[in-house]
Amino acid sequence: MKGKFVVIEGLEGAGKSSAIANVITHLQAKGIETEAVREPGGTPLAESLRDLVKKKWDETLVPTTELLLMYASRVQLVENVIKPHLMNGTWVIGDRHDLSSRAYQGGGRQLGDELLQKLRGLTLGSFYPDLTILLDVDEEVGLERARERGELDRIEEEDLAFFKRTRQAYLNIAAKDPSIFVIDANQPMLKVHKAILRTLEENLF
Repeated sequence: MKGKFVVIEGLEGAGKSSAIANVITHLQAKGIETEAVREPGGTPLAESLRDLVKKKWDETLVPTTELLLMYASRVQLVENVIKPHLMNGTWVIGDRHDLSSRAYQGGGRQLGDELLQKLRGLTLGSFYPDLTILLDVDEEVGLERARERGELDRIEEEDLAFFKRTRQAYLNIAAKDPSIFVIDANQPMLKVHKAILRTLEENLF
């Protein structure tokens, strides 16, 4: 792969969108071609799957169903968008990737990381981001920020305990993976952005 795959992760309200915009501006100033993607979504089929995941159904969306929809969407994005861009030398900046499923479905839904690792191997094989930045925000702070943005989707309406489990899963996984860098997203956004760019410079240049 000629390009780099950089992923920004975190709970709702962690500031992923502004962080991604900041990263793209920084890279483009260096003359690097960039492409922003989001998960779930990023292709017509994957966006349809995103709608299924986010929609508030009259029936219970079973955790394993949610998980499989996430990976179906992810594979479409990786194979049809991310890999071609990387081969062309474009840097892809992702709003979420596999780590989100390990945290939300593995931790939040309590499906466990062993199952997630098996599914990851089956669907993604040896494909990994070059760098993952986890914006760690207090669950209550993040949810309050999300509420200020407008109506919450199905997952955002989960109880606080769900997000506590999800956050802890994020941190547990990051503690064991040197390719994941944790940045305190409770601090002022300017400091967060500076920390992100410093992490990029120290690890990818």
